[in-house]
Amino acid sequence: MDKEILKVMNIQKFYGSRGNVTKAINNISFTVVEGEYVAIMGASGSGKTTLLNCISTIDSVTSGNILIGNEDITKFKDKKLAKFRREELGFIFQDFNLLDTLNAYENIALALTICKINAEIIDKRVKEVAMKLNITDVLYKFPYEMSGGQKQRVASARALISNPKLILADEPTGSLDSKSAKMLLESLVNLNEQLNATIMMVTHDAFSASYAKRILFIKDGNLFNELIRGKDSRKEFFNKIIEVVTLLGGDQRDVF
Repeated sequence: MDKEILKVMNIQKFYGSRGNVTKAINNISFTVVEGEYVAIMGASGSGKTTLLNCISTIDSVTSGNILIGNEDITKFKDKKLAKFRREELGFIFQDFNLLDTLNAYENIALALTICKINAEIIDKRVKEVAMKLNITDVLYKFPYEMSGGQKQRVASARALISNPKLILADEPTGSLDSKSAKMLLESLVNLNEQLNATIMMVTHDAFSASYAKRILFIKDGNLFNELIRGKDSRKEFFNKIIEVVTLLGGDQRDVF
């Protein structure tokens, strides 16, 4: 039986006050099992980023429950939330967010250093993840000395270093040119397939979403549709995504 990593149960998120309430998320439920690569798609304002923010503990739900592993994060207080975010979640940002004053090794190790993990354990983990992502040769280089692809792999290593239950990516290709975007997407596929990383990616872009194994479509705060790639080629999956986007009523120019 597949192990559930994420369980979202009847969550709602409202903004505003009486008489002027916006329902950003309206009673959404779904699960993600270990080793899945799930994309969340929807037009701007659909609620997809709010959903990710609630799962990442950056925002809180109005009602409902979110379980990561077996822990209900909606019950956590601030201090426990910060610890959970640091130790159990990995984040991949569209602009990498590497610190320019630290070399690759230090950027990757930072989360463990903050947690005051033993230096020998940190060294072992950094070198293991660097070997898996083929960045051993850039560990002592600073970001300005690295190519875009190397920075991507360093950022991925940093997301993986604490062995997170879930890796979250919010529009990770948003500020990249097409070549760099493709490299990042292939890097996410490798994390998923070779290291069994569980990934959830928010995107409005059909090309990016076509790299995932399953897609949840959000419309007006509701779960509108779901697509599972199965044995489809990426091109076949892409075409199915475009069909659903058309059903959503979105302009296709929004999703390329």
